[in-house]
Amino acid sequence: MSVPRPPTHPTPPDLGAGPTYALVKARPEVIHRRARCVRRVLAGAAVLAAVVTAPPVAVAAPPAATRAAAETRVDVDVRAGLAAVSDVALGVNHAIWDSQLGTPAVSGLMRDAGVQMLRYPGGSYADIYHWRDHTAPGGYVAPDTDFDTFMAGARSTGAQPMIISNYGTGTAQEAADWVRYANITKGYDAKYWTIGNENYGNGHYGSAWEADEHADKSPKEYAATVIAYAQAMKAVDPSIKIGAVLTMPGNWPDAIVGPGDASSWNQEVLTRAGSVIDFADVHWYPGGSTPAETLTKSAHIPEAVNLLRKQIDTYGGQPAGRIGISMTETNVEIGRNTQPGALFLADVYSGLLAQGVFTVHWWNVHNGLGDISTVAGETDYDDYGLLSSGNCNADNSVCQPPMNTPFAPYHALSLMGDFARTGDRFIGTGADDALVSTHAVRRANGDVAVLLINKDETESRTVKLNYHGFSPAAGAPTVSTFANGDDAVTTAPGGTAGTQTLAPYSITLVTLHPARTDAAAPAAPATPTATTTDRTATISWPAGKPGLKYEVYRQNGGVSELLGETTGTSLTVRNLEPGRRYTVNVLARDNAGRLSAASPPLTFTTGTPATSACTVKLRDTNDWGNGFVGSIDITNNAAAPVNGWTLTFTWPTTWQSVSSGWSATWEQTGRTVRVTSDGTLAAGATASAGFVGSYSGPNAFPQVFTLNGTVCTTV
Repeated sequence: MSVPRPPTHPTPPDLGAGPTYALVKARPEVIHRRARCVRRVLAGAAVLAAVVTAPPVAVAAPPAATRAAAETRVDVDVRAGLAAVSDVALGVNHAIWDSQLGTPAVSGLMRDAGVQMLRYPGGSYADIYHWRDHTAPGGYVAPDTDFDTFMAGARSTGAQPMIISNYGTGTAQEAADWVRYANITKGYDAKYWTIGNENYGNGHYGSAWEADEHADKSPKEYAATVIAYAQAMKAVDPSIKIGAVLTMPGNWPDAIVGPGDASSWNQEVLTRAGSVIDFADVHWYPGGSTPAETLTKSAHIPEAVNLLRKQIDTYGGQPAGRIGISMTETNVEIGRNTQPGALFLADVYSGLLAQGVFTVHWWNVHNGLGDISTVAGETDYDDYGLLSSGNCNADNSVCQPPMNTPFAPYHALSLMGDFARTGDRFIGTGADDALVSTHAVRRANGDVAVLLINKDETESRTVKLNYHGFSPAAGAPTVSTFANGDDAVTTAPGGTAGTQTLAPYSITLVTLHPARTDAAAPAAPATPTATTTDRTATISWPAGKPGLKYEVYRQNGGVSELLGETTGTSLTVRNLEPGRRYTVNVLARDNAGRLSAASPPLTFTTGTPATSACTVKLRDTNDWGNGFVGSIDITNNAAAPVNGWTLTFTWPTTWQSVSSGWSATWEQTGRTVRVTSDGTLAAGATASAGFVGSYSGPNAFPQVFTLNGTVCTTV
């Protein structure tokens, strides 16, 4: 279980002592969710702890549609290759307090949905769970939920396990013994093991929900213990992969520096333990006060994953890219069992996988009844589970559907199982409508599958599909749809390759065959590399077969831009913008004109001038999770003084802003900030100005600053 970032860096409440405190209390602003996560323990078809709910509350919906279906342009570009789909891409959490764990009914439903990974033993329970005697002091353990039962269910599902070893109240020896039992004694070949769950929630940053018996609660201690665990566990089975707990950029406590620490949790853990881990494990509950707001949060994914990747590559040791990223918990705050949850799941799983996250997990299989409401005309039980727990509220006035009835997000997961298959590569897409999200994959056989998500609750969309680097076959494509109020996915030929109609609040999967298949097309080039300056990039790649011509494309939404072509194995691209992030692919074309699939993507950021008339340094001097104090130092490198100056920069995202500033005049228009002063900046002198910045998503710093129109060197 995870806790969303608090609005401020709070003073910790009095949480009591002992290892059970994390399971019964949490900071006030998140207790509504945390309490449900830990108290909805399932005993057969019932929930042990009483859940008191109010009568159904209607969530206001916009007026019904009064105009014809809006038309949306969607571009799909097979030349823009993103990440490939791993063999554990689609995951779900399983918990030891769930009496349905591993049952044939549940395993069958997970298998039917295409689930490839199951996480055990369940969020914060992992830090009180002792596998050998199957106990969780301070928590509830349902019958028949032990490790062997879990593994039997995972095998029946056809899923690999993601196992959380007990950091909070366990030992390295206990974890190593678990590896020995799993992989040596039983031969389960359990490959993925994480050290703890949300261990930054141990009180070190002021809020405590995670059990932690270590006297030192700092990231330094966590990192040291991760090293000890990794060494002990890999001594038993060197083939396993070890994950360490990090926090998602833009989510609490990202960027906060705790008492006695030199840097943030992520930086401390990666710097100290990066050499022994194989992946970073993060959770993401982005929140949102309305379904509409929640459904905008997927826009944060590219920036958040990019920032996390930069942290890993900067602090985690070489070679860069060695450490993978897993997202083992995500869910929504509103519409968990209804269509908003389904739309969120499809959009977020796709967005994360496209950015290279190797597995994404929903919290949870079962979780239990919460506060009942009506969302988009459907009853929502405020249940984090994919499947109904079949329980009722305290006075039995409202009951969930029968046990294991799929909720809407389950059907979205089932669509994901049909959409993102092992070995598929995500490709670039773009839409001209903010309420339509698009994702696409190219399969090894040349097929293209396009996922279209209409986030408009009341109006349909007529989508005009445009393809680049791909010609679809004639005839009606296969279309699978899950719309608001549906109780199953429907699949049938429908529409055309160029036009599809999306129902309100719906997910549509369109699968297309190519008009022709070139069996002898060249192989896709390997991953390119780049050497950059402020305005150039030399892109290189390994040579393929003789006689090939290579084309280099820059991704630009759903329509890539051809940067150049060559018969060599490198291309220098000029006239780039300083401090800008670019993603490129290389494709090979043979003498017959046959074009390969895209190479894996390469993302790079150009720098700023090595020498300039000015130098700028931006520092985050105090961060509290949704805001920070920034300090900017401006140095005049010219031989003459600057009499009056204007510093200009642009925030990378729309969710960042300057709240106030000092030592200059601060003004923000859109994403652009102007800092002006009437003072004189002498030759060689440095002026400083400060501000309070706010953010509601990943906080990426601006890379380029201009002083009176001159691009400065950024340090």
